[in-house]
Amino acid sequence: MSKLVSLAVHGGSGTVLRELLSAEDEAKYLTGLNDALAAGSQVLDAGGSAIDAVTAAVVVLEDCPMFNAGRGAVYAANGKQEMDASIMEGLTRNAGAVSMISGIKNPIKLARTIMEKSDFVFLAGEGAMEFAKAHNMTFEPESYFHNEFRYQQWLDIKDTNRTQLDHAHLKDEKFGTVGAVALDVHGNLAAATSTGGMTNKAFGRIGDSPMIGAGTYANNATCAVSCTGSGEYFIRGVAAYDVSCLMEYKGLTLQEACDTVVHDRLLALGGDGGLIAVDANGNVALPFNTDGMYRGYYKEGVKCAEIFKNKT
Repeated sequence: MSKLVSLAVHGGSGTVLRELLSAEDEAKYLTGLNDALAAGSQVLDAGGSAIDAVTAAVVVLEDCPMFNAGRGAVYAANGKQEMDASIMEGLTRNAGAVSMISGIKNPIKLARTIMEKSDFVFLAGEGAMEFAKAHNMTFEPESYFHNEFRYQQWLDIKDTNRTQLDHAHLKDEKFGTVGAVALDVHGNLAAATSTGGMTNKAFGRIGDSPMIGAGTYANNATCAVSCTGSGEYFIRGVAAYDVSCLMEYKGLTLQEACDTVVHDRLLALGGDGGLIAVDANGNVALPFNTDGMYRGYYKEGVKCAEIFKNKT
């Protein structure tokens, strides 16, 4: 049994510049991150499981309208919020994932229910909605998810072929995803990721967030990872699993593996973004190759939440 517990969370990455973010919004983002850390760390400090901790943390982020997941999900081309999520535990490598769902308050809870209450890993669309109803998931009306700022953003581009990442101006793009990774006192790892995708996305576009190995991965032998960024490149690079592979087969440390994936492999493909990860020893890594990433961690009783790049 490990005495050390670790937790990390993220709320998206991208062109996050101080001059483009008001002090009021910055405070709201940091509050959301700290609330997620508080929820997850409370579970861990009480001896709870990593899977419960990442679920609790992501639920807080899904319930916060500042982040592009759950209540804060952006509008797709059809004027609806279409949400994706995935979750994975490192001991058994059981996983659950869901995509193209609407009206469900906490997609991460549905992903977990798929993992625990079905023989499947990934459900999508109408079938996933039927499964959610059969398992008494909480649904909310459209008014619960409505966000006037994001709605107006969608109106600005809805008759074009453009998509926009998260709820910022084009000069201030952010990749809207939330996620959490954790190590519990039993030495078990877990990862969870949830997103509302891209504003004005069409053709049933699905990013990396609900894809096990691309946006989410956990293995007790190595690490737990949750990604945020230009999803197509994270899919092509199988980014979350790549971190684990570099540790398992090349013997890299967590930080070395994360840096290789984020700063070398993804950039070589033309992709940008970041990820959060914890390893079996409780180490935490939060690398990103963009101007900023909404992120935070809890380790050895210390909580820290940040948005911008650290000055060097």
